[in-house]
Amino acid sequence: MLNRSRLFAPPDAAYRSRREFLSRAGGGLGMLALADLLRADEKPPHAEDPLAPKKPHFGGKAKAVIWLFMNGGPSHVDTWDHKPELEKRDGQELKGFDPNTGFFTGQVGPLMKSPFKWSKHGQCGKMVSEIFPHMAKHVDKMAFVHSLWSDSNNHSPALFKMNTGMGRMGYPCVGSWVTYGLGSASRDLPAFCVMYDTLGRGIPKGHALNWGAGFLPTVYQGTAFKPQGEPIDNLLRPADVTSERQRSQLDLLAKLNKTGTEKHPGEADWTARVESYELAYRMQMAAPDALDLAKETKETHKLYGLDNPKATHFAKQCLIARRLVERGVRFVQIYSGGMENDLSWDGHNDIAKNHGGFAQETDQPIAALLDDLQRRGLLDSTLVIWGGEFGRLPIVQKGNAGRDHNPHAITYWLAGGGVRAGTSYGASDEIGFKAAENRVSVNDFHATVLHLMGLDHKKLTYRYNGRDFRLTDVAGTVVKDVLA
Repeated sequence: MLNRSRLFAPPDAAYRSRREFLSRAGGGLGMLALADLLRADEKPPHAEDPLAPKKPHFGGKAKAVIWLFMNGGPSHVDTWDHKPELEKRDGQELKGFDPNTGFFTGQVGPLMKSPFKWSKHGQCGKMVSEIFPHMAKHVDKMAFVHSLWSDSNNHSPALFKMNTGMGRMGYPCVGSWVTYGLGSASRDLPAFCVMYDTLGRGIPKGHALNWGAGFLPTVYQGTAFKPQGEPIDNLLRPADVTSERQRSQLDLLAKLNKTGTEKHPGEADWTARVESYELAYRMQMAAPDALDLAKETKETHKLYGLDNPKATHFAKQCLIARRLVERGVRFVQIYSGGMENDLSWDGHNDIAKNHGGFAQETDQPIAALLDDLQRRGLLDSTLVIWGGEFGRLPIVQKGNAGRDHNPHAITYWLAGGGVRAGTSYGASDEIGFKAAENRVSVNDFHATVLHLMGLDHKKLTYRYNGRDFRLTDVAGTVVKDVLA
């Protein structure tokens, strides 16, 4: 007769966990299979403290990056890439133009000159659009790349391409790769921080995947600051929890996890989990201080434009970026503009109004950031990057006085961090339609950014699904002419 008490009795102590069952079942073959699976899911170096500072492959001059992302696609021929021939041919048809180049195939118009005036600046004699009177004073600090190109005329894949090297979701972004390769120089703040539009205009298409870690461990993803309220969730401890009480809770967690670590010494996840709680605890002390702009002088506030109603929001973000970098944050990315069209640099409707407006928001703060980094001795070790996901066409978008997307020609500039200042590399054709001279792919650009950080893009790899992945995939050449 069936013994029901034995049927529903708890399992023997030796089999009460799945791990113990696998270690004993089938003569231990189950545990061997599990061990093989765990080995396949390789941990990065220093997995017991994944954000521990790591040595670069060689002595890179840049220790931190501030990427100023002009979301929506700024027009190169209306900002930094002066084209006198475009002015001469204003109103003419662009013969042989493929209407599928842009996004709105039924609104293809003739060539359109820039609505802005241009003038020379700096010892390098750089021609700059009138919309950037403040940044124009810093062209001798910048290295321009006028021949960058991409392969998508749609925002989401173009954003993914520029951020991750791939035009589809699921891959780690540049900030995650840099953090994975170098760790964090700060023990109290996230290694990779992101700030997006604070005026209610939304976030870039593709959302948080633009600063995601993809298949890298999640500890390397960007920490996005919220535009309203507390910039970081749970930054302030509950009112009824004292510092001493929270410290006791963390100590208890550490003690409990230590038991697991001693029992399973090969599993670094135990320690990493404790480290994540410890970082959160330290951030509650350090982050409010880093984000407290009241500690800056009135002169600094005025320099960045905090008293300028049109620039206040972006000025705060640029100033926070400087404060983060000087506290050891490795990578900061700031997005100018929100979701699309008039809410970002996506100037389909009226390029003069659109770019003129966003230039007023960003010009003074960015110029101040360069000025402030230099006077504090941080510019030499901080790489500042300016650009968007693609350029814009030299033709008019019919009926809108705007410009459609153009992945064939993009202008970026870099400053500080080992860059050859006051130079221009490559060129688009005479009307700014396509990158023509010394073409630079996104892979090349990423390889150059990593090189400035002391990272060899071919050596910075991560094994996933049986393959060694890297930011530049199987391509990429460092653009040495922009290196100091």
